[in-house]
Amino acid sequence: MFISSRVGRRQSVLWRNTNFLHLWSAETVAQFGTQLSIVALPLIAALMLNATPFEMGLLTAAGQFPRLVIGFFAGAWVDRLRRQPIMRTMDFGRAITYAMIPIAAMAGILDFWLLLTIALIGGCQAVFFDAAWSAFIPHIVERKHLSDANGKLMASVSLAQVLGPALAGTLIAWLTGPMVMTITALTFALSGWFITMIRTEEPRRPKDAGNPTRLIQEVREGFQELLGSKVVRPLTTSAAVLNLGGWIFLSVYVLYMADDLGLSSTGIGLVFACGGAGALVGSMIAAPLAVRFGVGRSILVGAIVFGFGNLLVPLAILVPDHALPLVVASETIAWLSLQVFNINRFSLRQALTPDHLLGRVSSSTMTIIGGVQMVGSLLGGIIGQVFSVHVALVIGTIGMFMAAWWIWDSPVPGIRTMPEQPEATFTETDTALASTARM
Repeated sequence: MFISSRVGRRQSVLWRNTNFLHLWSAETVAQFGTQLSIVALPLIAALMLNATPFEMGLLTAAGQFPRLVIGFFAGAWVDRLRRQPIMRTMDFGRAITYAMIPIAAMAGILDFWLLLTIALIGGCQAVFFDAAWSAFIPHIVERKHLSDANGKLMASVSLAQVLGPALAGTLIAWLTGPMVMTITALTFALSGWFITMIRTEEPRRPKDAGNPTRLIQEVREGFQELLGSKVVRPLTTSAAVLNLGGWIFLSVYVLYMADDLGLSSTGIGLVFACGGAGALVGSMIAAPLAVRFGVGRSILVGAIVFGFGNLLVPLAILVPDHALPLVVASETIAWLSLQVFNINRFSLRQALTPDHLLGRVSSSTMTIIGGVQMVGSLLGGIIGQVFSVHVALVIGTIGMFMAAWWIWDSPVPGIRTMPEQPEATFTETDTALASTARM
């Protein structure tokens, strides 16, 4: 009863936080627009522009390429300025960028290279938006409520992942791909309007924040904060290992379901939909679990359960007669536990990072994870080609299972509650905090 009342009070605080509700609304509509574009862009390239397989690969890589090239510097730049205007500008900018697709289609000048250019520009805008967004949340939400806030935001992401692709397919069949990109542009414009409605005063940045000669030094400061903490470092390492194994796995996962299980595209879509449903549940229970069992233990248990959930896929290889239910169970359990892990990990990192470093630490983390995702995809393809799809799945599963070790062998499991104040550096104080949390 006591725990339930505490969770209820935390949730009621956010429901009364108008600024958070506007941010949540912005994220919700933008996520649905993103899901529409994920489906529409490749279909426009394949069906309207007759793109080659190589060109399709380029278009897919365009989403991650800007993060790897400018991700570290985007975080430093975001920390120099107020975050709300950056988010608003990037949203309205993406609305204009994606509106160029239907305009070019109607003018008869849309070709693959213009589509690729638009995808790259949209990717750059997303990098700056994401860096500002993750740094802005602790400014409008108290740090003790971060798990609840991030859980609500990730629930919107999960819901969009479940409903967005199906909605995109229906709309494309009805309206054509370029017209669906018009809807995507409108969602980003609406998201920008919601962000404009947020009323808050952000702290002024130092007078020398605009000095371009300090940019490299500022990037280095973000790395020092990321790697110098005995808590933030294992959180980042665990997430990187998890994503490396996960993308080795994902690079051949669809082939396994199509060739070994004989699933149609509809069947594969339903398997992924089960994962989206699991993610939605995980985003709803992440904050209550952190209250009930502690923030650090929730992160650790989420990583462990994620590893065990993915072990069901190698088991399915051994018992092919029961493969489909095992894969469905694995997808649901893995995504549920992954959300518990990610939401509480993300929230703890936000709570521990000083405000003036939030953009750099967040952007550096996303860039590192984006890099290992690309490496994992390449490794998975190579392993699957040289050995077999089954070998790639097993190696990827082992990597995901081992990710929990970096959390286990750190002070993280001992952290009971979300820190309410950031630390200038957590390196010297994390052991004391963990000891206090155990009392």
